[in-house]
Amino acid sequence: MNAKTVEPVARHTISIIVDNEAGVLARVIGLFSGRGYNIEHLTVAPVDLEGNDSRITVVTAGTPMVIEQIKAQLERLVPVHKVGDLTLEGPSVERELALVKVHCEGSDRDEAQRVGDAFRARIVDSTRDSFIFEITGKSEKIKAFIELMDEFGLVEVVRTGVAALTRGREPL
Repeated sequence: MNAKTVEPVARHTISIIVDNEAGVLARVIGLFSGRGYNIEHLTVAPVDLEGNDSRITVVTAGTPMVIEQIKAQLERLVPVHKVGDLTLEGPSVERELALVKVHCEGSDRDEAQRVGDAFRARIVDSTRDSFIFEITGKSEKIKAFIELMDEFGLVEVVRTGVAALTRGREPL
């Protein structure tokens, strides 16, 4: 009897260079939703001075076969110029930004500031009973910071999603 091997599900950061025009993001997202693929993070912005091209960075998870299917289907979309899997293409740099609002008073304020300093988070707004921290780094670092801030009175969080580039001289 053959035992069926289960392929591992892994997180992948996919970078897509597209024409910067109306409807392109909807087509890319439609590809994911139409096939039941989940998007963990999504960022989009123009990448050239003229504003002709945009980079869409998608973090998703899947088996190697699913990731290959996603990349192949993305490459077939008309406004797509290039698709790269930064997880597989060698060293890359990933960062995310978050704003974290915390309600805290008394000695908790001092302790929240100390935790913020330890994570290299900047206080960008302060009132008598709250802080808004700005923190950048890998998603895991941001998650850990948010979990610690929950102990002080986490009010609200906004995150940008992952921005990523391959290391070295060559572009995607």
